[in-house]
Amino acid sequence: MKPEELSFTKSHEWMKINGNVARVGITDYAQKSLGDIVFVDMPGLGNTVEHGDAIATIESVKAVSDIYAPATGEIVKINEEISSAPELVNKDPFGKGWLFEMSIAHAHPGMSYADYNSYLESLNH
Repeated sequence: MKPEELSFTKSHEWMKINGNVARVGITDYAQKSLGDIVFVDMPGLGNTVEHGDAIATIESVKAVSDIYAPATGEIVKINEEISSAPELVNKDPFGKGWLFEMSIAHAHPGMSYADYNSYLESLNH
């Protein structure tokens, strides 16, 4: 996937919406900030989540970080490869390193790739 096709959150998740289902992962910035990812505690299949809720955690050699729901809905699919190969999040955060899919009951507009990059620049000033 190209980052230009995605929507982004200020908490560094990305979302690719296809109909009423969104594929979710963390951004390249987030994976670089975390360092080598060693474990992802995924949300449970069938869990109903609210936009902004901490629904999963990602653990690296440096830190443990929350993953927040980028929309309100239900978890419908988990990327099973991540449990045995969490390094995929580092190697391909916008592709094979996706985390889960959720059906969207209520979408929240995210930032475009350009707006997200502007947001990142504002963090560094």
